[in-house]
Amino acid sequence: MKKKPSVTGLFILCILLLPGLTACGGSGGAFTLENRGRTVSSSLSFEDTMELDYAREFAVDYSADGYALITISDGTQYLLVPEGKEAPGDLDASVTVLQQPVENIYLAASAVMDMFVSLDALDAIRFSSLQADGWYIEPAKLAMENGEILYAGKYSAPDYEQILDGGCGLAVENTMIYHTPEVKEQLETFDIPVFVDYSSYEEHPLGRTEWVKLYGLLTGKEDEAQAAFESEKKAFESVSSSEQTGRTVAFFYVTTSGQVNVRRSTDYLPKMIEMAGGQYIFQDTGDEDNASSTMSMEMEEFYSQARDADFIIYNSTIDGEISTLEDLTAKSPLFANFKAVEDGNVYCTSKNLYQSTMELGSIIADIHGMLNEDDDSLTYIYKLE
Repeated sequence: MKKKPSVTGLFILCILLLPGLTACGGSGGAFTLENRGRTVSSSLSFEDTMELDYAREFAVDYSADGYALITISDGTQYLLVPEGKEAPGDLDASVTVLQQPVENIYLAASAVMDMFVSLDALDAIRFSSLQADGWYIEPAKLAMENGEILYAGKYSAPDYEQILDGGCGLAVENTMIYHTPEVKEQLETFDIPVFVDYSSYEEHPLGRTEWVKLYGLLTGKEDEAQAAFESEKKAFESVSSSEQTGRTVAFFYVTTSGQVNVRRSTDYLPKMIEMAGGQYIFQDTGDEDNASSTMSMEMEEFYSQARDADFIIYNSTIDGEISTLEDLTAKSPLFANFKAVEDGNVYCTSKNLYQSTMELGSIIADIHGMLNEDDDSLTYIYKLE
């Protein structure tokens, strides 16, 4: 007489068989944008796709009747429904509906604000997670000072009542929202769709900028988005074919505690320096297990690694701009011994580069100008005397 398998044995057998079942009858492997699903409703057929030059973290598919299916690299999908139309009744439950016109946006992804400015679409934003003094983008700051955009709490603690009373049609977040998933869940409970921006995951700096096409789609300003992107693409391509100069560059700022904050070599700013024809001085700062794009080091360690850099770019993002070489050496007497200081090759950024998403091509062109001693052409960095 055969012995019946135990419940435990059956459970283990099922677990062992699950991978095979998934591979045969499930997703068919790991998700990628290339194998994204487009069958989200029996009444929608998507035949055209948005053309992208550098962006690799999203895709858009168009139907003949004006619907657009947005897919993000994490597998999240959104259906953009044209004004006057409705979402199909049999739409896949995993797809989030965005109804045009998209209005009264709560913007918590600060890197996106510059895109709305370039689209002349600030009127689509009603709420901000930054207060006026947190914006380096003048049109955004002015709109908040005039009451056209209201502060509605930081991304991790939004003012739900204010957002609801204001008829918020969309919350645009960056991936920090996943550190406080209860906020995303609460917004969705209130029927406010949440769109998570992944532009910071783009490997190519112009990939970040190309997300303007997605926001142009959401706001009905696709032509403006194309023009804004092409402008930055042209600025980048004007220098991208240039030969490497072999000149090294240090990009950093000094913290209030006296430490030096530098970009990891895997970050987009070192890539911009290399695209401009330079070489980032810190080549061993990448850490695949650390998601942070920056790291801090003691001044003495920074001095040992960066003192022979041909150029210094001081990052004004955190503690503001500096005007003279004396301002720099006041932060530490060690700076007086740097090669770049002795040679007079010290520069400073003129604004918060993280918020300047729509100027990345121009900033690369600026760095190229700096490396080739063409200071008259600079816009976003300036030389310290």
